[in-house]
Amino acid sequence: MEDNFKMVAKTFFGFEEILAKELQMLGAQNVEQGVRMVSFKGDKGFMYKANLALRTALKILKPIYFFKANNEQALYKGISGVNWSKLIGANQTFVIDTTVHSEYFNHSEFVSQKCKDAIVDQFRERTGQRPSIDKVHPDLRINIHIDKDQVSVALDTSGNALNQRGYRTATNIAPINEVLAAGILLLSGWDGQTDFLDPMCGSGTFLAEAAMIACNIPANINRKEFAFEKWNDWDNNLFDAISDSLLKRVREFHHTIKGYDKAPSAVQKAKDNIKNANLDDYITIEENNFFDTEKTTEGKLHLVFNPPYDERLDIHMEEFYKSIGDTLKKNYPGTNAWMITANLEALKYVGLKPSRKIKLFNAGLEARLVKYEMYEGSKRTKFQVVPEDNSNTPDASL
Repeated sequence: MEDNFKMVAKTFFGFEEILAKELQMLGAQNVEQGVRMVSFKGDKGFMYKANLALRTALKILKPIYFFKANNEQALYKGISGVNWSKLIGANQTFVIDTTVHSEYFNHSEFVSQKCKDAIVDQFRERTGQRPSIDKVHPDLRINIHIDKDQVSVALDTSGNALNQRGYRTATNIAPINEVLAAGILLLSGWDGQTDFLDPMCGSGTFLAEAAMIACNIPANINRKEFAFEKWNDWDNNLFDAISDSLLKRVREFHHTIKGYDKAPSAVQKAKDNIKNANLDDYITIEENNFFDTEKTTEGKLHLVFNPPYDERLDIHMEEFYKSIGDTLKKNYPGTNAWMITANLEALKYVGLKPSRKIKLFNAGLEARLVKYEMYEGSKRTKFQVVPEDNSNTPDASL
């Protein structure tokens, strides 16, 4: 039986807890939360499974070496301590991604260059040949992380970030990241047990992620390639077996998933993406202005959306966000409505008190995920004002 090894799943701020839960449910061992990351242990098959199935992971790294360095000579020597010929051939390609938080090293590009020199020089000394750099499609992607004088060398098992699911070929301006969308849905408690609506669906990301969660479809089943497929120990049969076992867990969905957008071009892009994801049996998309709509389903409705920011659309902020609150209050009884916005000033114009507020980041901008509970049985909205939710993030205050 193959030995387990340590891996690190990178994620967004605020998603650490739900990523840890995902890993535990998949069967990971020694799961430990950090900041924007969760470490765990598993074997090669679990590495394949984590890349295929995790919804809130951006990358899966496999640490292979640790050392201390407080100058470029020590860095060079440390990188030279790895036997790189076991991982890559002299006729192959590699690239180095570097993150630096250190008083000893100021520039990530300098660190990448120094590490590249150490690897190339090792090959030249041993074989007279050297692997080349390929930033687009390398055979091996190496991750260097320096914190003070602690240097971690890891292999990037994923390649391109895992938000690149493979289904989204058509996008609108500033589409929401797929991992961010999946994390928001999981934070909102979406489990496929009610009807779902995204009233400003754009290119359909929330819709696709909601359907995959509801049906337990692996998040990256439509992805074309992972970095580990180019590794020397790549096991195609094992990968196929893992994929098949995950697909056997797909479940039936007995509710509706619907998206609205008032722009015809957005509706068409969303339909194309949903078709690419093989999810068109579960999702309906209509050209509709949310402010002219009302709830069309009986029972609870789960509503999640990412309204446009001022820089993405020519809107009057105060009027636009007031219309969101008015529409929810008048037309959507029996609805749990979740909204993410980086326009923190605009939230006061919604005119509704959120029952939860969670601090997140959207494209580097500090944002809030807020929940509005719209109750059945009254034209007047009844609110249960709940203390600020800090369970999913160190600081959820508005």
